[in-house]
Amino acid sequence: MQPSVSVIIPCKNGASWLADAIESCLQQSWPNLEVIVVDNGSSDASVEIAQRYASSPVVVLECKRAGASAARNMGLQQARGDFIQFLDADDVLDRDKVRVQMERLESAPLAIASSAWSRFRSDPNEAAFSPEAVWRDFAPEEFLITSWLGGGMMPNFAWLTPRAVIDKAGGWNERLSLNDDGEFFCRVALAASGILFCNDARGYYRTGTDGTLSGRRDQAAIASAFEATELSCGWLLARGKSGGAAKACATQYQRFIYDAYPEAPHLVAAAERRVAELGGSHLQLQGGRLFRILSRCFGWKLAKRCQVAWQLLRNDKEVTPGRNQPDGSR
Repeated sequence: MQPSVSVIIPCKNGASWLADAIESCLQQSWPNLEVIVVDNGSSDASVEIAQRYASSPVVVLECKRAGASAARNMGLQQARGDFIQFLDADDVLDRDKVRVQMERLESAPLAIASSAWSRFRSDPNEAAFSPEAVWRDFAPEEFLITSWLGGGMMPNFAWLTPRAVIDKAGGWNERLSLNDDGEFFCRVALAASGILFCNDARGYYRTGTDGTLSGRRDQAAIASAFEATELSCGWLLARGKSGGAAKACATQYQRFIYDAYPEAPHLVAAAERRVAELGGSHLQLQGGRLFRILSRCFGWKLAKRCQVAWQLLRNDKEVTPGRNQPDGSR
């Protein structure tokens, strides 16, 4: 009998896209597959949409604990599969994604498989695939170092993971919100025997959606991003403090600094100390022409403050009645 695969879909207010995600699972060419949809307190029609699919391959659960990590852990508790596929409610899988990865993993049961992926807005057929440095086979530490030094990343749906590897790595950290997937898959990668890239396995990352965690700038989200960075770097450095690992971790902290400044000065200061302790990073903050001019003349911190102030002003104009609509309508 073929090994079984459990697809776990956490969902909060994903009614606009959830059916697409579920359909992409039900159309998989790997036959031994179950789908677990875990609603996480939706106030829209997400539960009703999921229930339309409730049958032997589709299980619908409701998680009362807050956060996508809690929902994924509930899915893991329910899952019967030998392999686990995570999928956010606004993303979709190519019909052969699971099959291609399963066939590769047959010869390496304690490895994890990654896949090609691309972004889209409304139609996955519009997606253009652009290979990155992480699109190849890796040893676990090598993958993390390459990714953190700018070689690209893998969204959570790109992975197909043996349940035994997840059991070794541990479940999702429910304290985390922002970058919970980065911390989780750091542990999973380090628990695996290797990473096998499958170019013919494909997934699609929806962009342009409102209310995503990755767009949050509140203090709780920034604190989560810092804790995730601390934990992930700790996991990698515990495997060996090579020059490459230290440089990769310093770059992760520097990336956090650029993202969190000026909203969280105490966490930025802590991250700056980590960068110095690890030997520094050459990561440069990117921006438009005006940003680059301000950075050269006055430093990146002033340029970032100006950038944030302009974004706040622009957002204020967009939401203030009468300021962006000619007739002043609400």
